[in-house]
Amino acid sequence: MQTTRRTITFGALGAAALGVAPRRARAAAEFSYKIGTSTPAAHPFNKRLQEVGDRIAKDSKGRMELHVFPDSQLGGDNDLLSQARSGAIEFCQPTGQILSSILPVTAINAMGFVFSDYSQVWPTMDGALGALVRKQIAAKTGLVPMEKMWDLGFRQTTTSNRQVKTAADLVGLKLRTPIAPSLIALFQALKAAPVGMQYGEVYSALQTHIVDGQENPLSQVEAGKFYEVQKYCSMTNHVWDGYWICCNKDAWDALPPDLQKITQQNFNDVALLQRDDIAKLNVSTKGLLESKGMVFNDCDADSFRKVLREAKFYSEWKAKLGDDAWGLLEKAVGKIS
Repeated sequence: MQTTRRTITFGALGAAALGVAPRRARAAAEFSYKIGTSTPAAHPFNKRLQEVGDRIAKDSKGRMELHVFPDSQLGGDNDLLSQARSGAIEFCQPTGQILSSILPVTAINAMGFVFSDYSQVWPTMDGALGALVRKQIAAKTGLVPMEKMWDLGFRQTTTSNRQVKTAADLVGLKLRTPIAPSLIALFQALKAAPVGMQYGEVYSALQTHIVDGQENPLSQVEAGKFYEVQKYCSMTNHVWDGYWICCNKDAWDALPPDLQKITQQNFNDVALLQRDDIAKLNVSTKGLLESKGMVFNDCDADSFRKVLREAKFYSEWKAKLGDDAWGLLEKAVGKIS
């Protein structure tokens, strides 16, 4: 794979959508890398990725560039993961659940009703459990993960035809999920009818009633304009998930040590700012969605955990993920299964 002396154009669509003027022609950077996302262009996630690119260009004195392609311009989440592993693009940003399609242990943070709030999330994923997962990503996927996860958020459930207050309300519900084994298994155990599809397909599937509902963090509900085709939003908080920023190993190894350090440091530093963005969005977005007509309700988390235990969901995933990872998770959040 040729990684040096290449010029990669920042797509005009991506630049316009992010509010970034196309750059004037200049000398080609020594390293010019791409990252694609499925997230709508105006979402703060993409703006923070662009900030990483700006910082890398500045700190490397123009030797390296990172170009951001939002809104599924380069494909959906599973496509982007495949492209990064093959070297078609250099960086990707899979969630733990998307990565679990090739490495099951990355689903450890998405086991269903295990984190109560962020006071448990960040010490766990910045600590021993996150280090274990990161080590396995590096060893088994052909990707090099950055040290700090970026926040996607706690996932909520939206529907067009019913409120979800207890596990019984999910029975038979046609619910879109990402193409992620752990989430599909979670909702199967809860007796819903999950349908895996990529984010860019969700709006039309909701609009045409291929599915009755979907589940995503509130910021993704707003960014995708799902409030136009969904009436109810149930605060299930069923899963927390975040992004693992990863680089193709060959592309990473091609960078000199100083550029590796600059890249890793900027992704890690901006991750903390991006986490703060999501924390603020969690406060403001609920009110915005209510103003768009969505009806919110709280949920009985214990009813969901009871069904999951009865369905052997936790014990089955403990066997899949391994005693080491499961032990670190329970050490952080308490007994689960």
